[in-house]
Amino acid sequence: MKKSNTDHMRMANINWYPGHMTKAKREMQEKLRMVDMVIELRDARIPNASRNPMIDELCQGKPRLIILSKKDKAEPEQTKQWIQKLSNDQTHVLAFDIPKEAITKPVIQAAQTIMREKIERQKRRGIRPRAIRAMVVGVPNVGKSTFINKLVKKRIAQTADRPGVTRSLQWARIHDQLELLDTPGVLWPKFEDPMVGMYLAACGSIKDDVLPLEEVACWMVRELCERKPQVMIERYQVELCDDPHELLRRIANARGYLTNQGEADEKRTIIAFLKEVRQDKLGRITWERADGNSE
Repeated sequence: MKKSNTDHMRMANINWYPGHMTKAKREMQEKLRMVDMVIELRDARIPNASRNPMIDELCQGKPRLIILSKKDKAEPEQTKQWIQKLSNDQTHVLAFDIPKEAITKPVIQAAQTIMREKIERQKRRGIRPRAIRAMVVGVPNVGKSTFINKLVKKRIAQTADRPGVTRSLQWARIHDQLELLDTPGVLWPKFEDPMVGMYLAACGSIKDDVLPLEEVACWMVRELCERKPQVMIERYQVELCDDPHELLRRIANARGYLTNQGEADEKRTIIAFLKEVRQDKLGRITWERADGNSE
């Protein structure tokens, strides 16, 4: 592993915008006029970085319910702070461990609260309110399909722990009070802030095969050595150092991840490290801090 002085600069190269996302954006624009509100899923570990700025443009000021998914992977106190930070008159925020929590009632109640004024106006005009229609949006691998399947109580949306599974739009009726329009996970063509790409890469929202994995791993090593030094020492049984490349070499040697020539196996070490962090082997991590001190 060669040490590089361009780690931070190369973050800007992290982008993933396959053709189906262009089609999805166009379809979302066409369907938006059919919905009353937007339910936007974000990753509780990166609540700002997992916000697609295109969604603000697409939603055209429609009321919004933000769902912070994967809260079981994030630090609880940070999640509370993010809920406060993101909430306003037009936006309600809830956080869930979607597979394990009862989410139907709070989601419906939040949708009714958000749409209360419109519903009351309809009643005053003698109109029987129809079911609230909400478009579900978010970046890849944030949990949209799992969210919808949990609400419907059956599998209607394909799920996988990798980005880019949902490819088309489809309606899901929750019950008489709420209908959802599922959409593919959509990233945007260019990350203006290189840190956004790094956060998304750390959480698995971009396919690993298009990432500069060594740069991603080195950034994560630096972050975790600063935030969780004792956890790193206990997990990998190595002495920490300032050079992430050297630390990855030490991990490779400690684990026995060696090539046939007896040298540190770079690829195997990086893949194992990324997998363990994403599987919470080093505990809950909120990469993006609510106070802005994330770097």
